[in-house]
Amino acid sequence: MNTLQINNLSKTYPNGVRALNDINLEITNGMFVLLGANGAGKSSLMRTIASLQEPSSGSIFFNGSDIIKKPENIRKHLGYLPQEFGVYPKISCEKLLNHLAVLKGILDTKQRKEQVTALLQQVNLYQHRKKSVYTFSGGMRQRFGIAQALLGNPQVIIVDEPTAGLDPEESNRFLNLLSEIGENVIVILSTHIVEDVRNLCPKMAILSNGEIISEGNPKDLVASIEGKIWTKMVPKKDIEVYKKTFDVISTKLVAGDTQIRVLSDYIPEDSFEAITPNLEDFYFAMLFNNSVKMQ
Repeated sequence: MNTLQINNLSKTYPNGVRALNDINLEITNGMFVLLGANGAGKSSLMRTIASLQEPSSGSIFFNGSDIIKKPENIRKHLGYLPQEFGVYPKISCEKLLNHLAVLKGILDTKQRKEQVTALLQQVNLYQHRKKSVYTFSGGMRQRFGIAQALLGNPQVIIVDEPTAGLDPEESNRFLNLLSEIGENVIVILSTHIVEDVRNLCPKMAILSNGEIISEGNPKDLVASIEGKIWTKMVPKKDIEVYKKTFDVISTKLVAGDTQIRVLSDYIPEDSFEAITPNLEDFYFAMLFNNSVKMQ
């Protein structure tokens, strides 16, 4: 079992922007999702874990080793797929993965060929191995990105916003692949798309303004707001009035009117209906509570 222990981690950039503020997490084998809006601090946390930047304060331990002091102790066990992945030369998928394997230190020709073949099969690209990666669709490129991240059998895999720009089918296929990989290693995935998390991972954290505002099992988190989400259709012109009167966590346009969802321990007024909450409701409720706290 691998363990990543993050203690009191903060990061302030030279321009004064505080990207991370006192982050505490323990992550073990399996899929762990960081959910948050763009700019919440997800990429900063990923880059710090990957030892691409040093924190301003705090510590990170991987299997008991301090990786701030000894970053090589995470780098040799790490597979990383950043948000912006690569410019692809006009060579075949198979040749490019073989070249990347050499760069990762897999120098034995037979071992390298076996690993490249196995990875292309695992990410369902073996039948496309002779094609150039620059001709691939977005989903195929992301699967190639995972193949390169898996070179050398890493124990920690970090993927930053992997489903952005993918169609639902490609996104689903990609997330299922990550879920399978996560059975034996740590997979940390960042996303701003709630749908990515819903049925995928046993543990998640919500990041907002560089802070963890909630953490736990998605189903347990949703259960914590059971009986507290209420909905009503209102004219668009009345939305601001409702926002001043109730804790409106989200609004959605439906057939010309607006559906509002309100967080409340009891029925806000007679015209509201109770609804079964989902993960999106929990996410918006946490963001709402955090914004109120910061006022």
